[in-house]
Amino acid sequence: KHKAYAGSDGCHRADLSSFRLECFALWTAFGPDLRIMLVASYSAQITALLTMKTKHELELSDVKKIAAAAEAEALKHNWAVTIAIVDDGGHLLWLQRLDGSAPISAHMAPAKARSAALGRKDTKLFEDMINNGRTAFLSAPYVDGLLEGGVAIVKDGQCLGAVGVSGVKSVEDAQVASAGIAALGV
Repeated sequence: KHKAYAGSDGCHRADLSSFRLECFALWTAFGPDLRIMLVASYSAQITALLTMKTKHELELSDVKKIAAAAEAEALKHNWAVTIAIVDDGGHLLWLQRLDGSAPISAHMAPAKARSAALGRKDTKLFEDMINNGRTAFLSAPYVDGLLEGGVAIVKDGQCLGAVGVSGVKSVEDAQVASAGIAALGV
C-alpha cells in the first residue's frame, strides 16, 4: 500500500507526506536562487510522483468478504463446493471446502482461480477457446484450471486476483465466484 520517496539525503521516506514536509522545509529555508536549484535537483522525483501508477491489491478483509458472499450463494442453492481466492500472481489466499464437496474440488478451485488471475480473464474464455479448436492453449504454462468457474477480480482495469469455485456445474461454479466478487463492489 505504501510507496517510498527519496529525500534530499538520498534515503527513502515511507510515505508522500514526509517527503512533502521535507520539501516544504527546504523550500522555506532557502532564498529564491537556491529554490531554483532545488526545483532543478528534484524535478526527476517530482515527475516520478506525478506519473507513478497506483496498484490496488486484495487485503484480508476483502478476501473474507468475497469468501462469505460466495459461501452464502453456494449455501442458498445447497451446492457443495470449494472456494479458492488468489492474488494477482495466482498465490492462494483462501481455500474453503464446504461440507459434502468432492475431494477433487480442492484441487480444481485453486487451479481455476490461478488460471483466471494469471490470464487476467475468466476461465470460461479459455474453455471456449479450447473448445473452438485452439487446443495448443492446453500447453500454456501455469494454467491448468481451464474450465469455467474461475473469475478474475478487476478494478480500474487491473486484475487484483481471482476466485475459483469447483463442485457443481461449471456455470454454477462461476455464479458462486461472481457472487463473491460482487460483495466487493468493484
